[in-house]
Amino acid sequence: MKKHGGRRQERSPSPSRTGPGAPKNSPQSRPAPKARAREDKPRAGEDKPGARLFRRPSAELAALYGFHAVREALRNPQRNCLDLFATPAAAEKLGPDLSARGIALHIVEPEALTARLGAEAVHQGVLLEARPLPPLDVSEIARKSGLVLALDQITDPHNVGAILRTAAAFAVDAVIVTERHAPELSGVLAKTASGGLEHAPLVEVVNLARALDQLGEAGYLRVGLDSDGPASLEQTVLSAPVALVLGAEGKGLRRLTREKCDVLARLDMPGAIKSLNVSNACAVALALTRARLSE
Repeated sequence: MKKHGGRRQERSPSPSRTGPGAPKNSPQSRPAPKARAREDKPRAGEDKPGARLFRRPSAELAALYGFHAVREALRNPQRNCLDLFATPAAAEKLGPDLSARGIALHIVEPEALTARLGAEAVHQGVLLEARPLPPLDVSEIARKSGLVLALDQITDPHNVGAILRTAAAFAVDAVIVTERHAPELSGVLAKTASGGLEHAPLVEVVNLARALDQLGEAGYLRVGLDSDGPASLEQTVLSAPVALVLGAEGKGLRRLTREKCDVLARLDMPGAIKSLNVSNACAVALALTRARLSE
């Protein structure tokens, strides 16, 4: 959830609470946190009193928060970073990366970030305003590990963020998502990915079925993970390169997506719980696939 704070209207202090006799910790004696919005065009120089701090949310702006997400974005040469808003402690921890980037730093109180991002956001005292990463096409996927993930309308940002983190850990060549029925590639997703958003190349497509056709033409074995698959993934014959296709929790793979897969496979769990969260299933599937391809 994102909250966009406007300018706070100051109220006239009550005569009984002002002056030398006012309590030191009275609301009138404490400065209000800066939680104002700034125009999209950055202002040069130091913020003046009354100047707007944050840019307005838009499709051309990625709001990244959380220490690991911001640090990896600062280290990513493909990420166009604009302004960093941080508490003194967070700014000190990010000092070397910030110096290397040379972007504007704005020291703010934690309350200002909470007002901008919402009370649910675990921002860890830092917010980076940046541009979205450059788009990548299916034909531009560089084959290194020989592993690609395709997500069929997985909409939960926590799940997709966790999948991106796992993808980065397994050096997946690309993660394909749909432009519609997919979460915003910033905010909660980036925080959950813990920096994985900067390391797992993302391909946004209008039509997943067409993208799977392209992968098939490029020689990928398209494996759809399905609880009703005829064989377990451990028993399925695999050959590189492999595209693992995952569906949303509850709905699973759509009919056309299933038809575009070369093979359907299930994950057999030995314990009492037979089903996994989609992000956990992704991690298990990647581990099994990597082991099978190395045999």
